[in-house]
Amino acid sequence: PGTAGFVGEFLVLVGAFKANTWVAALAATGLILGAAYMLYLYRRVIFGSLTKDSLAAIKDMSLREVAIFAPLIVLVILMGVYPAPFLDIMHVSVANMITNIESALNASAAISVAGN
Repeated sequence: PGTAGFVGEFLVLVGAFKANTWVAALAATGLILGAAYMLYLYRRVIFGSLTKDSLAAIKDMSLREVAIFAPLIVLVILMGVYPAPFLDIMHVSVANMITNIESALNASAAISVAGN
């Protein structure tokens, strides 16, 4: 929660719950297991001990690297906390796609009814 990836996962789960509760429950379980695994990896990488002596020579990020990554980190957190501006950009395209899918489904249903 609070990052850009969570918004997408949340929207997929909401749509999945509307379509099929069992599939959505399975997806939510996978999401929870994935988050637990990421926390396990984070703990080992950040707080674990070095297993190879060659890794001790690696230095922390320089000021230049921090300056490059800082805007990206801010953008990821902004997209997670306040995704509305980014979702609004896609609204027209998604609405058109939904309209096309609904019209295709209606046409398919009309053809199958006429065929029977």
